[in-house]
Order: sequence, then structure tokens, then C-alpha cells
Amino acid sequence: MAVNLKGRSFLTLLDFEPAEIRYLLDLSHNLKAKKRSGIIGDSLLRKSIVLLFEKSSTRTRCAFEVAMFDEGGCVTFLDSNSSQMGKKESLEDTAKVLGRYYDGIEYRGFEQKVVEDLAKYSGVPVFNGLTDVDHPTQILADMMTIEEHVNKPLNKIKVVFCGDIRNNMSYAWMIGAAKMGMNFVAYGPDELKVDLGIFEAAFELAAKNGGKIEVTSDENCLTDADVVYTDVWASMGEEEQIPDKVRMLAPFRVSAGTMSRTGNPDAIFMHCLPAFHDFETKLAKDMMELGHDIREVTDEVFRSKNSVVFDQAENRMHTIKAVLVATIGR
Repeated sequence: MAVNLKGRSFLTLLDFEPAEIRYLLDLSHNLKAKKRSGIIGDSLLRKSIVLLFEKSSTRTRCAFEVAMFDEGGCVTFLDSNSSQMGKKESLEDTAKVLGRYYDGIEYRGFEQKVVEDLAKYSGVPVFNGLTDVDHPTQILADMMTIEEHVNKPLNKIKVVFCGDIRNNMSYAWMIGAAKMGMNFVAYGPDELKVDLGIFEAAFELAAKNGGKIEVTSDENCLTDADVVYTDVWASMGEEEQIPDKVRMLAPFRVSAGTMSRTGNPDAIFMHCLPAFHDFETKLAKDMMELGHDIREVTDEVFRSKNSVVFDQAENRMHTIKAVLVATIGR
């Protein structure tokens, strides 16, 4: 099928057909090759976007900024301290103003409704850089990375997400895997109950597309995994939950034993970053002094030959560039 994504927002992969996701992945691979060949692009020449950040980030901000620059575009960055949105000006009014200035708007923050309302009122494409329940640009980067490292089509890939199965990465993976007919397992404690609405939607989509979505606390789910994935146990603003999270999630820390239980010596380890894998960060060090080991992955696994976390980080830029070129490009 012919794919045309001009003028589309990128709020969740639920809004895209598998062929459209495939198109974005192919474009990502092509744009990466183009950059590595030193070819200067102009697909976003004289295009501008604004980044609205209610949550700080390294990869998301840098990826959007470099992606725009590489193809001739420009970026304005606004955080919570430099925007009146929600304070002296309503979200609706802010969206309408920004839509008059910019060709697109990126939002990274909390409620999914905010990014949806920006798209509703702005009149320009809006890009979801992360919300409490979704992280679609990360999933594109993850799929691209898997294609680079695992010699199988996506619909033959098994991904096991270990740990906090209620976080936005777990939910984003449920949606992405369901769309692309993959086998996704959320592996975490029974006391963590996933959002039934998201799970049921993903379960139905997976059945339609030849995939499978599971939630389990049984370590046998690791058998034959191609990808072992994890994320931090406490997201930004949830630090007070750390003691309880450590108690629940320590058995699901990714270790050499976890990787071994896949029975697949070529299984790759993935993480969206930032990661607690040692005690070189202030939070990890402070928590350890209080008796809480917040590492979701051991340093041994994080630095192993099976770890592809920095390829993932690089691919954020290439896949975000693909989304921008496809939706607002010339």
C-alpha cells in the first residue's frame, strides 16, 4: 500500500497501521545510512518545531534537536519554567498560538490527554515524546535496533519486559508488539496489575496481527526470548515509592542468570535509559546507603556484549527524524 503520513500527528502507535510503522522503520534505516554517508539533508529546510517539556530528558531533547538540524530545520525548547501553558494561559490557547508559529509540536510530560489536546487545538502535527502511559518514539527506536541485531523478522521476535510492568514502556511495548505481530511478555510481580484497557486492546490487536501478549510472574517466560528489556523501577516524580518498588521488583532485576534462562546466547539486552546499573549516580548511591538497591540491571549485563543500549539511544535520533520527515517534511 502507498503510505502518506503528511500532516499526521504521532501520539501513539495505536493510530498507525502495521504498513505505516514499517514505512517509518524503513525510512529510519535509510536516514541513518544517509547520515553515516555524510549526505546533508534538506527535507526539513525552513521547517520549525517547538519542544514542550514538563519532564526533563537527555535523549528525547537531543534526538529531536539533532534530527531537525540534520535536515535543515530549527527548534525552540520550552520547559515548564519558560512557558505559560497551564499557568497564565490555557492549554487550548497555547496550542492555538504555537500552531500559528510552528510546523509541529513535541510534548514530553505526564497525561496522555495533554498531547491529544495539543493535537486537537493546534492545527499542526504533534509528537508524543513520552507520557505516563506511552512512549511511541522509543518503541520505533527499539524496533529499529532489534532489526539491526537480531536476524529475524519482527513477527518472529519474542520480547520479555522485566520489572515494573505497569510503566509507560511496558504499555508502549504492548501496543507496538501487537501492531507488528510480535510476542511480548510482561514479566513482573503478581501484585502489579496492568491497565486492563491497554492490555485488552493490545491482546486483540496481537491476535489480529499474528502476535501474542502475555503478563506473568513465571520466570519460565524467559525461555527462547530474543530480547530482554527493562526500565527503571521508579519514574520521575515517584522517588517516594522506591522502598516498596525495590521490595517487589528485586527478584526481577536483570542479571547474568536472567539472560542465561533465555537459553539463547544471542539474546540482546535493551533499556530505554537512563539506567541504574551501578552506584555512580547520586540517587543510586543515596538509596543504597539507606539499604535500597535500586538497580534494575546488573553492571555485568549492562556492559556485556549482548547489551545494545547505546545503539538504541542513537536510533532515537534516526527514528524521530523519520517521523518528522514523514509528517512535516517537504
